[in-house]
Amino acid sequence: MATPDLDARATENFTYGDLCHCSETWRRTRVANTPREPDTYAAIRQLCAEILEPAYAAFGSLELTYGFAGPALTRLIHRRIAPRLDQHAGYERNRTGALICPRGGQAADFRVPGVPASRVALHLAETTPFDRIYFYGDDRPLHVSIGPQNARQIVELRVRNQRLVPRPLALVTLGQMVG
Repeated sequence: MATPDLDARATENFTYGDLCHCSETWRRTRVANTPREPDTYAAIRQLCAEILEPAYAAFGSLELTYGFAGPALTRLIHRRIAPRLDQHAGYERNRTGALICPRGGQAADFRVPGVPASRVALHLAETTPFDRIYFYGDDRPLHVSIGPQNARQIVELRVRNQRLVPRPLALVTLGQMVG
């Protein structure tokens, strides 16, 4: 199966390249960051259709801050990433042929200018199928993933002693944060 060009539209408002070329590290280095696996392209398309398009429709323009991360890009990022867990590698495989992230799926981090991340998270949690939402604070990008299990897990990550500490959040608690 042929893989799409990165300039091709995954959905109406997003190209595959939007997800591959959005990170600060990629903009600085321009390292090759093109998916190899057809399933990764399918997961990017699904993420755009089920998460990013609904967010775009509800809030307007999105600022993507981190999307697909292949091995070359991942090697250049030295902190606060977990490729075996975070789903940014999609369905890409390591040198031994195993999935980099056994969860499968795809993730993107984004913000909506002028809108608290908790409000965006609540909207997505109430209206979309998702696997995980990682909430880092109202003024930080939101991490949202889709996957085969779509576990609907919401996690707040707080900094304690210079480390990110995860805390599961119930939907009602997220709603209380929004007010």
